[in-house]
Amino acid sequence: MLENVSRSLVAVPLLALLAGCNAGNPGAALGLGQSQTVAAPAASTVAPVGAVVQANCPQISLRENTSYFRTYAKGAKDDPAQVVYQASIADTTRACTKNDVNLGMTIMAQGRVASGPQGKAGTISMPIRVTVMDGDNQVYSELTKMDVAITDPAQPTQFVFTKDNIVVPGNLSNFARVYVGFDESAPKKKK
Repeated sequence: MLENVSRSLVAVPLLALLAGCNAGNPGAALGLGQSQTVAAPAASTVAPVGAVVQANCPQISLRENTSYFRTYAKGAKDDPAQVVYQASIADTTRACTKNDVNLGMTIMAQGRVASGPQGKAGTISMPIRVTVMDGDNQVYSELTKMDVAITDPAQPTQFVFTKDNIVVPGNLSNFARVYVGFDESAPKKKK
């Protein structure tokens, strides 16, 4: 019974404080006088907001067989026992801005890298291509090498790929689409 009385004694002042926050002068509950409350800026100092027209931001997709990427030990191919690592893209998003002439885009892809039987700690390089198509016309394509550090081969490593400052013509049709994915056909660097 003593516990219930103690809780009631704590709850009453708390409710009174909260009720003071909803009163005409919310600063009074905190001990602030009327002269200490913050005044709203005068209407003349607030800039008028004009109408904003949102740009058509093309949908983002993965092409068939570009959401995953495997590397194998030297000389091996398609042998599960020789996989060094496998990377996969799980989610994508984009953001667009438009001016009178161009459409600017930022593309992001989230994924993970898992080591295979031949995997070890180190840094891996993954070829990720971003392509913008308007119908059958390619208006942008760029291959980016993304490095991911594998610290513990027994645990998958997450990554976030970001490609910003993509600029394409602002007059894209409603059929425009952005593709992001691994590009295994990318030329390898010679040692």
